[in-house]
Amino acid sequence: MTEKVRNLINEQINKEYFSAFLYLSMSDWLNQQEWPGAANWMYVQYKEEIVHAEGFVRYMAMRGEKIELKPIEEPKHEWNSVLETFEEALAHEKYITAAIEKVAKAAEEDGDRAAKLFLDWYVLEQVEEEVNGEDNVMLWKKAGDHPGALFSLDRQYAARTFVADEIPHLDN
Repeated sequence: MTEKVRNLINEQINKEYFSAFLYLSMSDWLNQQEWPGAANWMYVQYKEEIVHAEGFVRYMAMRGEKIELKPIEEPKHEWNSVLETFEEALAHEKYITAAIEKVAKAAEEDGDRAAKLFLDWYVLEQVEEEVNGEDNVMLWKKAGDHPGALFSLDRQYAARTFVADEIPHLDN
């Protein structure tokens, strides 16, 4: 693995852990605002991001590469609305997509086919994350200020459960 790809993957590990902290912070804020379903959705997302970070860590270990953990930036703690949390989550997923695509491009340019194949799963996972994010924003916008719609939507989000992703080529 080239130094460039190794450094980018180490940066991505940090970004994935930050993502987890951001979603955990959103979950906490939503709980404080009495949106238990939306809080649950963000908490499940937090757990998913931990799995994604650990996938990169395990891949680096499998390749015999050094993992360089960096301090994790403190996430935001306050939002103006449930909708704003989901809009910010979508914007964040788009940022993560661009970051993962940068790592995948570097692996391809450096001829590291194994890393590129590993990263392809993350690229496709980000497509799913962005679609989910867009759906979330659309649903909360449609609910508007209608109490019944908001209550119903929050109850739907309470049903989300965590199922760990199986990242290909790693012992899951």
